[in-house]
Amino acid sequence: MDLGDLLWAMLAFLFWFMVIWIFIAAFGDIFRRDDLSGWGKAGWILLIFLVPFLGVLIYMIARPKMTDQDRRMAAAAAERERRMSGYSSADEIAKLAQLRDSGELSPQEYERLKSQALLEV
Repeated sequence: MDLGDLLWAMLAFLFWFMVIWIFIAAFGDIFRRDDLSGWGKAGWILLIFLVPFLGVLIYMIARPKMTDQDRRMAAAAAERERRMSGYSSADEIAKLAQLRDSGELSPQEYERLKSQALLEV
């Protein structure tokens, strides 16, 4: 095997790695989307299996672009979920204060983690 064969083999490996990565990303995106019904998800998966490269290309072109409003709504939904699960920044700060008082956290670490807990509210 000479240098040219080695370079072609590396290029082929990277190409197949890229193709597999694109399929994994497309499947993950399809299953994560809340705006698609189960039949819609099944249809996209079937299209990607029947016509792999063309199916992924069509999916990437046809999928809706996420806007800033969609991102804000997703962040608000995550915040509601956190609050419903019992998360409270006051509880988090109290736990951090106990760790600081017991000596497990330095005052600098306490202040940094406290500011992060306050930002998550």
